Amino acid sequence: MARMHTGLRLTAATGPLYVRVREGIVKRIAEGHWVAGHMLPSEIRLGQEFGVSQGTVRKALDELAAANIVVRRQGKGTFVATHTHERALFHFFHLNRDDGTRELPESRVLSCRRRRASRLDAARLRLPADARVIVIERVRDLMAQPAIAETVILPEARFPGLGKPHARDLPNTLYQLYQERYGVTVARAVEHLRAVAADAADSRALGVPVGTPLLEIERLALTLDGAPVELRLSRCDTAEHYYESVIE
Repeated sequence: MARMHTGLRLTAATGPLYVRVREGIVKRIAEGHWVAGHMLPSEIRLGQEFGVSQGTVRKALDELAAANIVVRRQGKGTFVATHTHERALFHFFHLNRDDGTRELPESRVLSCRRRRASRLDAARLRLPADARVIVIERVRDLMAQPAIAETVILPEARFPGLGKPHARDLPNTLYQLYQERYGVTVARAVEHLRAVAADAADSRALGVPVGTPLLEIERLALTLDGAPVELRLSRCDTAEHYYESVIE
């Protein structure tokens, strides 16, 4: 059952009231007071708790719904959003077929191991130098053909026991697993793209000649409160796919 946090009245901080309400709700979700799939208190109750009007709460919730942090269900209420296959496809996956259609790739885990964080891991994930990480290597298929060679790096302290004892049982959509098992919600991601040439490991994983042009996507996944929780390196064969980014 979701816990109701009391004493939510806003301080005298600057900024529009609805923005401060929005940030207050995000903070409560990030802290686990309202967990994925649970219904938030009513707009009237939230207004009373925050000391603002119902209209101010509604505007804050509308923005959170647009950002896929909450889901508003007509006649039922407002719920903390959960990661689903559909959300993974339309919010976090950006490779389309040449004909414009999109499908969520199927994943095959090659290995899951533990090691000490490299300097790059520690810098990207904001980890101490002696931290340990989980490294997942997998191949992702599109149109039943290997298309993405992927390395996923996670702080072991945030995801204890992940991949044990059977790494190959890890699900296709990892973000859903993070949320359901560990209470970690990926809210957004920052991506860096570059063109690279396939190396020997890519050649084995994707069945392409060494030197084949690939699209490399480095993604840093962030929680609701901005903490980095996953570093993902995807090397994509785009012979029959393209990357689409919608700017609004």
